[in-house]
Amino acid sequence: MTHELKKIFREYHHLRAQGLKTVLASVVALDGSSYRRPGVRMLISESGSMVGAVSGGCVEKEVLFQAASVFKTGVPKMMTYDGRFRLGCEGILYILIEPFQPNAALLEDFDTAIKSRAPFKIVSYFIKEYGEYANIGSVFLFDGKAIPLGTTVKDSGLSKYEQNLAPCYKLAIVGGEHDAVKLSKIALEMGWEVSVSVVPAEEKTLADFPGIDELWNVEPMDLPVQKIDEQTALVLMTHSYVNDLKYLHAVKNCKPMYFGLLGPSKRREKLFNEYIDLYPDEDYGFFENIHGPAGINIGAEAPEEIAIAILSEILAVIRNQEPMMLKNKKEGIHN
Repeated sequence: MTHELKKIFREYHHLRAQGLKTVLASVVALDGSSYRRPGVRMLISESGSMVGAVSGGCVEKEVLFQAASVFKTGVPKMMTYDGRFRLGCEGILYILIEPFQPNAALLEDFDTAIKSRAPFKIVSYFIKEYGEYANIGSVFLFDGKAIPLGTTVKDSGLSKYEQNLAPCYKLAIVGGEHDAVKLSKIALEMGWEVSVSVVPAEEKTLADFPGIDELWNVEPMDLPVQKIDEQTALVLMTHSYVNDLKYLHAVKNCKPMYFGLLGPSKRREKLFNEYIDLYPDEDYGFFENIHGPAGINIGAEAPEEIAIAILSEILAVIRNQEPMMLKNKKEGIHN
């Protein structure tokens, strides 16, 4: 969700520069099932443009229509959308529509949280009934500091939806070949922050990896391991056996949320055995956390398909899921 908010705040700056008002639509409650869950948001400008989504595309037109009164009066509004009769989703969405008027403090604290990869919280106060209500709205909390999004909220007797937002997922790719470019591109489309590490001899530049956040142009022993945190997935894909040994030693103490190693099982075992020969007195416990070969078995062959297989495994690991066809899942899609 954090990556969607980043896009919303970025678009807000563009719209404000054009002198356009904006409102925020947030799904704050759900009865039954729906395409998306509470916590998703959409920014709407008075010109009718929209960034983000609260559904698969079927609800957005109604939200745009309902937002007209909020632009006119500045009073927050609750709308409901009953998908049982329109979509067959068997759910009722409760959507808070409020003026998006972040003050300077909120803009600064949000920017700081994103850059420092710090968690934050949003509490939305609402009434589970259609209508305009002057006392409802959302409050951002940064390290306990509360900043209202727009109107002053009087929370007495209101329902509230609390959402804890972690730093954006980050992908650290070690390697700069064609498959690394494809992996970075798809991860960026997913809203992830992406860093790529290459050795200077490869003579790569940021232009070789369009859209990434950082290029680490350093030798393996100089890899900025402090930037590989518990919200980072690490994939080692250099196609260089010698460099892979060096990188393994560089990242041995890292605690990424996922560690993937490209290449077949025989190469992995050879790599591990030679590492043990080179560093006989070290702890090899981190081997157990390495997913190698990286990816799930979907018959991937092309670089784009391999990227999808790797990212699918990353999601399965960090969300503690066993990959399977949804038609074989006995419970609902969202447990």
